[in-house]
Amino acid sequence: MRFTTRVFAMQLLAAAAVIAVCVSAFALLGIGQLRDEAESTALAVARTVASDPQVRADVAGFAGRSDLDAAALAGGALQEYAAGIVDRTQTLFVVVANDLGLRLAHPESELLGRQVSTDFASVIAGDEVVAWERGTLGESVRAKVPVFSPDGGRIVGEVSVGFAPARVFADAPLLVGLFVLIAVVALAMAALVSIVIRRRLERLTRGVQPEELGGLLQSRAAVLEGVHDGVLAVSDDGVVRAANASAERVVGGDDAVGQHIDELNLPPRLRAALDRALGGDCLVTGELVLSEQVVYVEVRRVRHEGRSLGVVAVLRDRTDVVALAERLDAVRAATNAMRAQRHEFANRMHAVRGMVAAGRTEEAQELLSEFAARGALPEEAEMPVTEPFLRSFLAAKRMEARERGVELRVGEDTLLLGVVAEPEDVAAVLGNLVDNAVTAAAAGEEPRWVEVSLLDDRDELALTVTDSGVGVDHPESVFDRARAAEDDETGRVHGRGIGLPLARRFTRRWGGELWLAEARGDGHGAVFAARLPGVMRAAGDDEHEGAITSEEGTA
Repeated sequence: MRFTTRVFAMQLLAAAAVIAVCVSAFALLGIGQLRDEAESTALAVARTVASDPQVRADVAGFAGRSDLDAAALAGGALQEYAAGIVDRTQTLFVVVANDLGLRLAHPESELLGRQVSTDFASVIAGDEVVAWERGTLGESVRAKVPVFSPDGGRIVGEVSVGFAPARVFADAPLLVGLFVLIAVVALAMAALVSIVIRRRLERLTRGVQPEELGGLLQSRAAVLEGVHDGVLAVSDDGVVRAANASAERVVGGDDAVGQHIDELNLPPRLRAALDRALGGDCLVTGELVLSEQVVYVEVRRVRHEGRSLGVVAVLRDRTDVVALAERLDAVRAATNAMRAQRHEFANRMHAVRGMVAAGRTEEAQELLSEFAARGALPEEAEMPVTEPFLRSFLAAKRMEARERGVELRVGEDTLLLGVVAEPEDVAAVLGNLVDNAVTAAAAGEEPRWVEVSLLDDRDELALTVTDSGVGVDHPESVFDRARAAEDDETGRVHGRGIGLPLARRFTRRWGGELWLAEARGDGHGAVFAARLPGVMRAAGDDEHEGAITSEEGTA
């Protein structure tokens, strides 16, 4: 049996049980009310008869007498009066007896003058009695009332009025029929409501049974928590229905489920993507740059059997990929510089070879001495940095800066005693700061320049990059406002791309830090500083590198 069918059957059974209890209770109350009405009516008739002056006078005439003539009583006034009351009130009987319990009036005349069949002592004592008793005329509800003498001084007899059960419960079939009708109507309404609930459950669960729901919940938890990507499910009314831990870190809360997206501190681009998808777009993609994360967002509308279930946002952390791309860009810049060096070196070696072949040995030696003193490139010869990697890297950056009309120079306080041990991360951090500084200087007024200062202390490298631009307008959010819109016209340079957050990520990975040392100053723009522990080593520490250098020198 399907779950909805079981629910339907249980609801009907529960409704039937409740209706049966209610109908039984009302039936008992109704029957009790009929009994009470019959008892009240019998008592009222008995009181009326007992208070009649003629009855009191006639009964007082028979008080204390036991020698009663039945024939005389059958034609007497009391018998005629009692018979009239029976006809008018539809009672079973009206019996009048004297204080000895002898009948003075009775529906059956042959019983006149005889002792009444039920107890009468309490009535003669002055009590009014109402009870269900069985007498000569069968079971009945009867009321017994004392009859006082005309002067009211003493009790001279009793009046007993009874109603047959058939008369008392004459309206019971109608009452029971009404209750049955009410029960049938109530049961029909319960069945209708159960059908509505059943259909509602089938629509909500889409035919999935409870045992299947347990499996679905387990699968849902496994899918949400088993993937590295963030998953955020939002219904059509904008309420978050599901979110794993990765997504909750992006939306900024551990209790996002059940909240409206208006109540969450969502990144603007994520909110815009959700609004577009909820507005009707089937697929919305974009990129978020958080404080230290680069997140690719894909928001897709979800449908099932033609019905919209809302949208699902998948948040993929691309920080490592973008970081690798930044490092590759830095390495590519160094590679371009080395390629330019190789090309220039090859040209000069051809010149030296030609001089040697022509017998101009002295001129060839002078040219080689000049090469050794100046370096492979003019930019490298002008670079006051002795560390090989940084020398080539800064030479390449100087060439790029000159193409943009910016002079890249090295500060006078630069002092490097070791060599770079981690060129990729150093190039990524320094290259990003230099590129941002060149962009800022190029956007400023002449003279346009960028100054780099480098210091090392054992394995730690400290660097500062200063530019001639206009500085940073919002220093408190330079690392947070990681990406501006493509149509941004505010002129922001620093913090425009994803470089600053990633560069800071590189420095923190080594236990260092990257910070804005000065937003702007007298005669210069922004000053960024970084500290990178563990990226340097002493010049003679690596024996393997020394062997390679020796081999290259021998070659």
